[in-house]
Amino acid sequence: MRLAAGVDSSTQSCKVVVRDVDSGALVRQGSAPHPAGTEVDPEAWWRALHTAIEAAGGLDDVEALAIGGQQHGMVCLDEHGEVVRPALLWNDTRSAHAADELVRELGAEAWARAVGSVPVASFTVTKLRWLAEHEPENAARVAAVCLPHDWLTWRLRGSTDISELTTDRSDASGTGYWSPSTGEYRPDLLAMALGREVVVPRVAGVREVVGHFGAIALGPGAGDNAAAALGLGARAGDVVVSIGTSGTVFAVSDIPTAEATGTVAGFADATGRFLPLVCTLNAARVLDAGAAMAGTDLDGLSKAALSVPPGADGLTLIPYLEGERTPNLPDAAGSIHGLRLANATSAHLARAAVEGMLCGLADGLDALTGLGVPVGRIVLIGGGARSEAVRTIAPGILGHPVTVPPPGEYVADGAAAQAAWVLEGSEEPPRRVTQGTETYEASPLPEVRTRYHEYRDRVA
Repeated sequence: MRLAAGVDSSTQSCKVVVRDVDSGALVRQGSAPHPAGTEVDPEAWWRALHTAIEAAGGLDDVEALAIGGQQHGMVCLDEHGEVVRPALLWNDTRSAHAADELVRELGAEAWARAVGSVPVASFTVTKLRWLAEHEPENAARVAAVCLPHDWLTWRLRGSTDISELTTDRSDASGTGYWSPSTGEYRPDLLAMALGREVVVPRVAGVREVVGHFGAIALGPGAGDNAAAALGLGARAGDVVVSIGTSGTVFAVSDIPTAEATGTVAGFADATGRFLPLVCTLNAARVLDAGAAMAGTDLDGLSKAALSVPPGADGLTLIPYLEGERTPNLPDAAGSIHGLRLANATSAHLARAAVEGMLCGLADGLDALTGLGVPVGRIVLIGGGARSEAVRTIAPGILGHPVTVPPPGEYVADGAAAQAAWVLEGSEEPPRRVTQGTETYEASPLPEVRTRYHEYRDRVA
């Protein structure tokens, strides 16, 4: 049996799966936590990776490995390959003002034409501008900038040479200085942010061996959403709604997108196609907060939400608990509307929390379809999809039936699929059949969306 390993180095933890190359069957897995916060010493990721590998039974019998990682983060290295400062993660919004500056300087339409996306605080390019303005001494030391999965792959190779950094097209497309449509970096945009050009990782081919960890071949890796698409076997017409720390709505597309409002990011996928994506900052943590406010746990929140009719008798939660990326309101706060004696119960609050979170994701789906992205199948994944209330309510809010595969580590699975693809060398990546998938259907709830939009627009 030939084995391939996949890694998901996410915001909260590192997961490792080992799968059979031929059948895709899970052989073993392990995990380790990451420290909390929006800036992290990359060494913490390195330690967690080794702990997760050990928990997964080691890699002695593994032939290939690839890493899926959280997108957008800024890992700055000096000329010797040493980390200059703790990495800023995608959910660090201190660069919101820098994003506004960059958009004003070039113009939203010009950004969309150049790199398929309009920068927001999540993007690496905005974090580089923040670094140049707020930490000029650190900025002066930067000789190379890379992303979390780039840095981990480079470390596995045992390299200290910054010229040997590699990345993949999916993660490069989230930096703000690489174009999915041309497949080329825009060093002028990087210099616009940081003040000068620095070394950036070479963008590897989609099934290229970029190096070795001992005898193990290393694939190019991928950004987390592109890796999840691989793990799900998503094809053109599939829309994935992922409810994790962030909420994402993304689709596999045969053509690139460019949208000047900044709502849809025109990313690349990990197969040579494209991955238009909408991201919200507030997703599964809205459920956590709702449970805390209702004085229950997540299971209790789900049961309470399902005990209340659609629309929560007029109670509406705008879930901008950590600011928001879509719409771009980094300083916004959450708000509750329509509170009356009749709906002032913990169960109504639970329903409003679930509906509010899903309404934000439904707005993302509307943005994709507004660009002509076809919707053939909606796949619901992520920690939030484990909630029965979320699965039951989602079809009504999204306006489509939803397909829910069993809970799994789809980012790590996608990285493992890429590693298997590296070994097999086929034209298309392996597509695994997911067992135990369920479909949920419900009548659309336009009145819930309409009331949500009314209160949302007051915040905006």
